[in-house]
Amino acid sequence: MEKIVIEAVAKLEKLKVEGSLGAELSWCWFSFKNDHNSEGLVQKGQETLAVFQAAREKSARAVSKKLVEDLEKVIALN
Repeated sequence: MEKIVIEAVAKLEKLKVEGSLGAELSWCWFSFKNDHNSEGLVQKGQETLAVFQAAREKSARAVSKKLVEDLEKVIALN
């Protein structure tokens, strides 16, 4: 799960997403590791997923299908 979150944060930075979604997702991951409360991680994960899906609609190569699927699994597990 950690690997997927790290990859997602890196991809958000590469896509130059406006705002601080990458930092928020990273913060929620570390918070989840400490308190095991997945609410923030799921919320930011869903926002990240929406960004990735929009990027894939513009260009299928922008975000790998595997990353999208892996992120969906992380969200579903929590």
